[in-house]
Amino acid sequence: MKNTFLALVALLFIVACGKEENHGDANVHITGNIKGFKKGRLFIKKYADTAFVNIDTINIDGKSEFESHLKLDSPQMLYLVIDRVSSESIDQELPFFAEPGNITINTSKDAFFAKAKITGSKNQKVYEEFTALRQKFVNDKMELTKLTIEAGKDVKKLDSIDSQLEKLIKRQYLHTANFALNHANMEVGPYVALSEVAGDINIKYLDTIQKSMTPQVAKSMYGTMLTKLIAERKKAEAAPVQ
Repeated sequence: MKNTFLALVALLFIVACGKEENHGDANVHITGNIKGFKKGRLFIKKYADTAFVNIDTINIDGKSEFESHLKLDSPQMLYLVIDRVSSESIDQELPFFAEPGNITINTSKDAFFAKAKITGSKNQKVYEEFTALRQKFVNDKMELTKLTIEAGKDVKKLDSIDSQLEKLIKRQYLHTANFALNHANMEVGPYVALSEVAGDINIKYLDTIQKSMTPQVAKSMYGTMLTKLIAERKKAEAAPVQ
């Protein structure tokens, strides 16, 4: 009896060690469920050097649940991509802000992006606040586009709409920069600055965001990228015009 108990303990220890060894030094545990998705593949990708790079492939065969273990040196935006095998849907890419810890992604096969619910990431929660803000500006732009169509060849109306659009874009840049500034203590702050306004907004706004980053965020991937971009823009703007 004693020997049986010791053998069982040893077996459990080996299994536990095996699981830990298989996951290596992973610090991000992603689990989820895609309702209605029973056959196909999932890819987790990241954006690097102007191209998407696959970092994990998950085969789905019979069960809609999935799991992934990743190693990230810094919180960053990743993309969950669904391969439905036979589908013409363009709704196949789901961005999510990954960070060390446990992250859960629940969605459905037919509304992969629209019905996604992502929990466990603080940066993701803040990023969703930003996307809601951005959507308001998108809606306003769509309304102005409708007015442009209705205006036809009325030059006076078209000029007025162009003026409104220009003011709307400037307001969006300022709101985006302010959002990044207010969240400069998280990696999502420099990410928003980089992905939305870095190439267009006045350098003084980027400078303010960069100086407001905490030491940890400044050392992160997006913090380092923002610092480098600011230096490059300053150098380019200081160069004499030829």
